[in-house]
Amino acid sequence: MWDFRPPMPGRLRNFALISLLVLAAVVTASCSSDESLPQRAPVSALKTYRHAMDQAPTSLDPTQAANVYANHVVVNTYDTLYAYKYLARPYQLKPNLAEDFPAVSADGLTYTIRIKQGVRFIDDPCFPDGRGRELVAEDVVYSIKRQFDPANQPQGAWLWQGRIVGLDAWKRAGADYDQPVPGLRATGRYTLEIRLTRPYPQLPDTFAQGYSAVVPREAAEKYGKALGVHPVGSGPFRLLSYDSSRVVMERNPWYRQEPVDLRAEGYDPATQGHTGVAAIDGRSPPFIDRLEIHFISESSAAWTSFTKGNEVQFGSPPIEQVDRVLASKRPIRLQPGYAKRFHVYSGPEGGFVFTAFNMDFPEIGYNPDPERERRNKALRCAIIKAYDWEARNQSWYFGLATYFPGIIVPLSPEYDPALSRDSVTLDVAGARRLLRDNGWTAENLPTLVYGTTAGVTERLFFEQFRAWMRAIGFPHDKVVRKTYATFGDISRAWKRGELPLVAKGWGLDYPDAENTLQLFYGPNGSPGSNDANYRNPEYDRLYEQSSVMLPSPERTAIYRRMNQLVIDDCVAMTGLSRTRSYLWHKNVIAVPDREIVGGFFLKYVDVLPATPPGS
Repeated sequence: MWDFRPPMPGRLRNFALISLLVLAAVVTASCSSDESLPQRAPVSALKTYRHAMDQAPTSLDPTQAANVYANHVVVNTYDTLYAYKYLARPYQLKPNLAEDFPAVSADGLTYTIRIKQGVRFIDDPCFPDGRGRELVAEDVVYSIKRQFDPANQPQGAWLWQGRIVGLDAWKRAGADYDQPVPGLRATGRYTLEIRLTRPYPQLPDTFAQGYSAVVPREAAEKYGKALGVHPVGSGPFRLLSYDSSRVVMERNPWYRQEPVDLRAEGYDPATQGHTGVAAIDGRSPPFIDRLEIHFISESSAAWTSFTKGNEVQFGSPPIEQVDRVLASKRPIRLQPGYAKRFHVYSGPEGGFVFTAFNMDFPEIGYNPDPERERRNKALRCAIIKAYDWEARNQSWYFGLATYFPGIIVPLSPEYDPALSRDSVTLDVAGARRLLRDNGWTAENLPTLVYGTTAGVTERLFFEQFRAWMRAIGFPHDKVVRKTYATFGDISRAWKRGELPLVAKGWGLDYPDAENTLQLFYGPNGSPGSNDANYRNPEYDRLYEQSSVMLPSPERTAIYRRMNQLVIDDCVAMTGLSRTRSYLWHKNVIAVPDREIVGGFFLKYVDVLPATPPGS
């Protein structure tokens, strides 16, 4: 998923060009007046956990769950068929709303999934009597259909596009929810059958994404676009309010009782024992009464709130505080005063940051004139040679990040550490020579438009990039910044293919390099996940060949060939994986995760009485 995380570990800077403003009005979730429900205690008496993130989601509708911010809320207000084990590393899938893993036919084309009985949606006026009804298999069918309904402007169809028999045809025929899809059926009240056009080993992983969250038809039809601020799900929490500064949720009193089996969740006492999570073993989550997610874009403000002791309970130090907070960077170790108050975790992110060239721009990408297209490739290759990854690493990531060639990230098992690093090695002389040999001069170089949202950090990123471009001959006025007011604005520009350069972060949706390789698959072009609009017949053929394969040395070889094609075609300035550093208060029982587990960890959080700061 798109992860517009800041460029330094945790939440230290606002990287991917976002300074967004979501709906200004607070939206209060409605529920029926059911005397069987417990009365709400005063807020001061509630067990509360206050999480923090650097940006706010623009919508809580699962069809719009394209970034880490939305997913943190969506997977807590809705249910997904599968999730990831809380503590297992490497990451492992587990049943969530599903009773077990799918039964798969011998040809790998038919999946049968049983869902748990007795799961109910929260009480809401969308239901005839205001009481939430039972969730059934037909709700899963409906929810996946919503990702193919153009009226929703969905962002998650790429997960199943061309995969499920009849689903794309259903969309072309008008997206009538009352019409069946041959390959997507409820064969019983609690049984789901999915028939595929070709094998898709990653299918269960797609059902652990916020995109697959199960929505009742009554809610979608009653609230329409307003479903984005009024979630009606069956998750561990239900929404109380949502605005540009925070989301507030309360425990769902009807959430199913499922005691934690810490061993099954992958608990490692040697590395996780100090966090206190052993205390949740055998208890049924959620353990807190109230969950708040505060959206604080400025790292210094977030750090101030975190260190006060009575506000947000999760944070990361801003860059100007790092030397004061850390006693060591390798390994990450806190100064004694901070170590007394906070837990710390450090590790590689499950994703990367990169900048793609939009190949649909004839000035730098595909061009009807073959000679100009050849020269455009030389131009892109020169720009890549001028990109100073080490300077970026030292400037924004404490020098702890890993930059690497291509789009297979270090956390993926298919990553090749022996791959040539030429594409991530600064070579100003080589870049200037490449421009000169291909007829590029200061006069005929195209203008590079670098899109950002407003903000000091975003401006610094742009100025650093412009300085690199000036070093190879770009005039000052040919590298320009286009500023967007909000994340929603720049996101629409990306989806519409309006910018020649697209600088983003991508967090792995599942631990398989296929998830980053699909970012350059031709049919996923704008408004899909392929913002580069890259179209290479060999790449697309290899992607389609490998996408039906189980992990194997043969598949790894294909993945690596695709990776090399992206490098050779100079399609993107890529890539860098950051080292994550998370701090959380000592009275919070948790192992936070912003990567693949993401928001799923929040239902396992518990809070003990706070220790006064400095004690």
